[in-house]
Amino acid sequence: MRGEYQQLVDEISAVFGAPATLEDRDFGLIAFGAHGGDDDLEVSMDPVRTRSILQRRSTAAVRAWFEAFGIARAQAPMRIPPDPAAGVFKGRICLPVRHRGVVHGYVWLLDDEQLAGVELDPAAPDPRVAQAMETAARIGALLAAEARAGAELGELLRDLLTARPAGRDAARAALREALGPAADGPLALLAVAPWRTDSDDPEGAGGDRPGSAFAARSGVAALCAVPGSLPDGSAALAALVRLRALSAPAPARAAADRLLHSPRAGADGGPGLAAAGLGTPRKGLAELTDAWAEALSAARAAAAERRLGPLAEWAAIGPYRVLTGLPADRAADHAVRPLLERSHAELARTTEVYLDCAGQAGRAAAALGIHRQTLYYRLSRVEQLTGLDLDNGEDRLLLHMTLKAARLG
Repeated sequence: MRGEYQQLVDEISAVFGAPATLEDRDFGLIAFGAHGGDDDLEVSMDPVRTRSILQRRSTAAVRAWFEAFGIARAQAPMRIPPDPAAGVFKGRICLPVRHRGVVHGYVWLLDDEQLAGVELDPAAPDPRVAQAMETAARIGALLAAEARAGAELGELLRDLLTARPAGRDAARAALREALGPAADGPLALLAVAPWRTDSDDPEGAGGDRPGSAFAARSGVAALCAVPGSLPDGSAALAALVRLRALSAPAPARAAADRLLHSPRAGADGGPGLAAAGLGTPRKGLAELTDAWAEALSAARAAAAERRLGPLAEWAAIGPYRVLTGLPADRAADHAVRPLLERSHAELARTTEVYLDCAGQAGRAAAALGIHRQTLYYRLSRVEQLTGLDLDNGEDRLLLHMTLKAARLG
């Protein structure tokens, strides 16, 4: 379908004699008309379009700025004025890409002198606009078809990840049939958490998944939100990614990067508030539920230890491979609980850094930026508070693991 989108965008570019850009509803780039001659200068003067083309997506701030004009509800083309403060040096003509009343994307044209005569008033229809909107409707039908196909695969993936053991064989067989040959190849499972699932989209182009064009551009075989995946009951996104080899997870890392920039990544939809985890790559679907448990654990570890993220791989999360498997109400030992109170945050951080440094006082003091005597004083307070002996290996292990577990929330 990628070639079809490019062909349709080229048709719109030809109608107006100006390069058009097609983005999905999450502002991910799908196709764009060729830029040449003086238009290259125009692109260089508009950071928003430059970023969209070079990085194949727009920032959350840019999305919010454009959506504030009501483009997600627009039934007809509309003009959007420039705003240099927002990086939009050129105005835009936005052609909403809709299908059966649902917005699936947008076609954009730079509103320069060349397009100044384009009339958008329905009372004085411009034949060029009518022709372009007919093409946009064809694009909308293609995007809707992709969305429906993607939704079906996502439902099958969700069925497998949430099935009881007795039902997994049937769920796995259904997903294998839908995926075809890809089901037997090397695959990786990603978790992005938390993931917002609210949407007013009846056809499933959004809500629990990124824009419908995402999968075809990124090697993702199936996407779905899995409600209740996290200890607090919130959802995580599962992404099944095709790999060329088990030892080459680069496509999964690239998909994670794009997913973390989705407006649905994070508790309030803000990029940077979510984390991603990657399970050990597998061949085929036989161990997919194990890979999902690993991916979720890695995502939680990445959120707990920002040095691991924003994408953490199961093989690299150390003690969190054990800690993420513990029930939250059993991870905090009663002796260490006083140290976890907000009023003792500095003591807790000091202790964790000291234990991370294998009990080497010099290294710990340097890492904390304090004098060694200050470190010893704080550690003595920790012993008094918890009743644990930092010269005892088992006490140190208990303290260290409980402090790490507390990060998981």
